Amino acid sequence: MPMENQKSLTSAELSQLWGSYMNASLINTVLTYFLEKSEDEEIVQVIKEAHTLSESTLQSIANIFEQEGEPLPVAFTDEDVNPEAPRLYTDNFFLQYINQLGMLGMTATTAAISMATRKDIYRFFSELYHSFNVLHENSVSVLLSKGLLTVPPTIPTLDTVDFVKKQNFLTGWFGERRPLLAQEIALLFTNIQRNALGTAVLIGFSQVAKSKEVRKYMLRGIDIAKKQVNVFSELLEGSDVPVPMGGDAMVTNSNEVSPFSDKLMMYHTTGMIVQGIGFYGFSISTNTRRDIAAAYTRLTGEILLYAEDGANMMIENEWLEEPPRMVDREELANTRNRKE
Repeated sequence: MPMENQKSLTSAELSQLWGSYMNASLINTVLTYFLEKSEDEEIVQVIKEAHTLSESTLQSIANIFEQEGEPLPVAFTDEDVNPEAPRLYTDNFFLQYINQLGMLGMTATTAAISMATRKDIYRFFSELYHSFNVLHENSVSVLLSKGLLTVPPTIPTLDTVDFVKKQNFLTGWFGERRPLLAQEIALLFTNIQRNALGTAVLIGFSQVAKSKEVRKYMLRGIDIAKKQVNVFSELLEGSDVPVPMGGDAMVTNSNEVSPFSDKLMMYHTTGMIVQGIGFYGFSISTNTRRDIAAAYTRLTGEILLYAEDGANMMIENEWLEEPPRMVDREELANTRNRKE
């Protein structure tokens, strides 16, 4: 169907395209540095694949915005990255980062597909989902081949099917707690992994950020992430489930020259927080032990405050680009009155 015969982008489609452009710009900038520093040829190939995907995503969305007459976000440029800066992260970190990128990309594009009504937008996000799926599969293969993939734990096979018979199946604050369900284990485990990788990201950022305020913000985030990992770890250990290792060893001791601008690092950090809130919400909705739901709720409140402080910092520094929004009718009327 020719573009001129199609309906205008819906608010859902516009917001998803705008967010995808911003994320692709961020990732493209970060991967430019990764490509310059990675030494392992297998990992380089995976980074190249992700970099090519981000570039094609940027071009596709730019074409759509041009045809629709929508302004293109400023996002991130060559000024936000210094490929010549010393190595800040290990090759293992690069690979783990791409693995998470594939997973997050599939999650985001699934949401975008579900909200798309125009055939061309639906097809774009469907193809993008497939690309993220392939990227994730390839990163998993390389992680497995190098013995770097931390897989969720297995649990013993039960002999029979059973049904819940007591109300204490739902409780967890007092008395004897039932063992964790497989779903609860899986989500606690993956939330620990995401926090561990996020901690590594923030450790690196805290070492090289130019602004003292940004460095303090990153250090605060490290403390929050480690605390939340401890909460999840205690829940796993309470059912004798092994806990995945942290990510501190994936960061070098570089602290003189930053590969990234403070603007990029703040945007990256607040983006991780938003994703974490989404995963915690999903975790709450799929578990049945009340103490676990309460823990997720409490931790979500903590990172919401952290995210708000980050947004305020970005606004003060004029780093926060405004997403597409509805026009302000009152402002338009006042502008007309002033002209008259």
